[in-house]
Amino acid sequence: MRVDYRCLIHDLHYKSLHFVIFLSRSRDEEMKKLEKRTPKSKRIYEKAKRDVPFGVHSTYRYSEPYPVYFARAKGTRLWDVDGNEYTDYNMGFGVLASGHAHPAIVKAIKEQAEQGTDFGFEWEDTPKFARLLCDRFAVDQVKLSNTGAEATMYATRFARSYTGRNKIIKFEGCYHGGNETLLVSVKPAKAKEGDPRFPNTVPSSLGVPEGFYKNTLVAPFNDLNAVEEIVQRNRDDIADESGFVLIFDEIKTCGKFYGGMKQYVNVKPDLITLGKAIGGGVPISAVAGKRKIMETIVPGVVSHAGTFNSNPLCVAAGIATLTKVLSRDAMSKAATLSEKLAKGYQDIIQDEGIDAHVSQAGLSGAVAFSSNPVTDWRSFQACDTGKWFAYCFAMTNRGIIPAGPSPDEQWTVSVVHTKQEIEEHLEAFKEVSSYVKKYEKPAEIVEAI
Repeated sequence: MRVDYRCLIHDLHYKSLHFVIFLSRSRDEEMKKLEKRTPKSKRIYEKAKRDVPFGVHSTYRYSEPYPVYFARAKGTRLWDVDGNEYTDYNMGFGVLASGHAHPAIVKAIKEQAEQGTDFGFEWEDTPKFARLLCDRFAVDQVKLSNTGAEATMYATRFARSYTGRNKIIKFEGCYHGGNETLLVSVKPAKAKEGDPRFPNTVPSSLGVPEGFYKNTLVAPFNDLNAVEEIVQRNRDDIADESGFVLIFDEIKTCGKFYGGMKQYVNVKPDLITLGKAIGGGVPISAVAGKRKIMETIVPGVVSHAGTFNSNPLCVAAGIATLTKVLSRDAMSKAATLSEKLAKGYQDIIQDEGIDAHVSQAGLSGAVAFSSNPVTDWRSFQACDTGKWFAYCFAMTNRGIIPAGPSPDEQWTVSVVHTKQEIEEHLEAFKEVSSYVKKYEKPAEIVEAI
């Protein structure tokens, strides 16, 4: 299979584009089906929103007419509060490459919980986990944290401390967590985004003062010449060729490829961030990289602190995940199923004459309803996001959560998905394809995550 790395890196690297889209209020047939299937979710929402804005604790989970609330999960399956069963291909936005509630991980968590969940000090087995990460991702040293946003925050701090420079470059249309330095130009509106080769730095939320992001430069994706020119324009404030620190945000991709995207594309960055899948369903993340940078994180000089950093509960889950679940062989088999899913989508799209493109690599893939492939943020803006939501709702009503709940998201085929489930997924898409093809209601892309 020939791989278009430009599109794949856009879809899978740098953690994807994350955004919330508010659907049209029109009473579409699939929306009506959803409401009929989920009355308990509606009742929970009516109660929840009294105490919680929009009834959710991550705004990304809100959707109209109300969010669906879930009760339990096992393997590849989710059950909502109304008892509806779904085969899950969101898998916690890639967290659950191991599957839901994998027995080996559950066992490790239970055993450690009985011994203590957080000591406030270092745990004796944490060095074992650090060694596993260093070996698997070919890095010299590692520092643990809890979330992807923490890891990217620390990575930029470590890079700035090492180089002594203030400015950093991020790519337009890419999401790296909620910290203010990086929460810019994630999905800027056309009226604000500026020159395609030299994009504006656009804050992605209210409440982010300019002082936090004034040193964050934005470059177009897949345009190396533009990046080089941006560097030259800011050479006094950004590291030059001999001191440039390259950071790969592998919060998602470290669980989509056995050795991460860095191994997949054979590029060795200076620092990487790790997270999501390495914990098998618990919050854990890391910054890792070259010794010459990592050893400058000196106590009392460069800050890296956190009460829950390397807590034994999450580290125990991580050890079980990397040693007993996400093996090279298991991930290779899951990648083969992901390829099968992508090929099936391509065949159905071609047979039905739908304007769409499919990207796939490792455990993930994505469908973009567009006449042209997605290669950067500007080309993504040409996608028909209304069709994508029609597809997502229709698939969900047939018991398939096809991907993360947003047009920029991907599917994750976990190590516990089966060939039969892939075939069922494709049968569902074939069933809804004519509906999706005819769907013409637009969906608005909004800026805040």
